[in-house]
Amino acid sequence: MAEQTQEATDQGAKGKTRIGLVVSDRMDKTLVVRVQRMKQHPVYKKYIRRDKKLYVHDENNDAHAGDTVEVAEVTRPLSKTKRYRLVRVVERAK
Repeated sequence: MAEQTQEATDQGAKGKTRIGLVVSDRMDKTLVVRVQRMKQHPVYKKYIRRDKKLYVHDENNDAHAGDTVEVAEVTRPLSKTKRYRLVRVVERAK
């Protein structure tokens, strides 16, 4: 049991990870990331895009608007709205 806990701590991500697009980087050490998912309509069976805005902690201010980033859930809330942290920048904006 202790080995699993230590392994999760070493990787840094205990919860789910998601990939999204940075919408805003105007705040200090905080990003707004839009994550999209596809949901099937219960009656018509057509897939519909649904998106959600996540507030992400970016300690070094690495990511900027337009970047594709990977974020992970944290074990406790970092602030009133922040529940995620930046894992890595997948692709920089052009």
